[in-house]
Amino acid sequence: MAVSNIKRVKSSEIELKDRLVSIQRVAKVTKGGRTFSFSAIVVVGDENGIVGYGLGKAKEVTEAITKGIDDAKKNLIKVPIINGTVPHEQHGKFSGGRVLIKPAVGGTGVLAGGAMRAVLESAGIKDVLAKSLGSSNPHNVVKATVDALVKLRDAYTVAQNRGVDLNKVFNG
Repeated sequence: MAVSNIKRVKSSEIELKDRLVSIQRVAKVTKGGRTFSFSAIVVVGDENGIVGYGLGKAKEVTEAITKGIDDAKKNLIKVPIINGTVPHEQHGKFSGGRVLIKPAVGGTGVLAGGAMRAVLESAGIKDVLAKSLGSSNPHNVVKATVDALVKLRDAYTVAQNRGVDLNKVFNG
């Protein structure tokens, strides 16, 4: 199994912006009737390479969002960004959700839909081509997108892992 390059970040040191991806009303059927609660998926990021996602569940919408934000702050990762885009093409997968992210030239913008857009913009990626290939379920798309971002490596990290000079990574 490949070594993961997850770089955990402390949320207390940075200013994070939160984005609500999805809210779902969930019904639990009991003897006395239906009991409704809410689940919320929230993405937080500093728009400078740090992003995280969280899930909150509660009887009220505002409580669910607050719990989601707290959960997202516990799961922050650092993403390598080069010139406002991702360093290389990468696939991500979680359950039925599969995503593809590709680097794009400056001025392209974030070409991604729904849940992917929220994650990529919160991470601070300005130019990227992205496609959701599998399930459109926002839970799985968010987790697959984060999986793809975690797998990204910049040239400096590759050189360190291989124990070679940075020029050798590019020129063989």
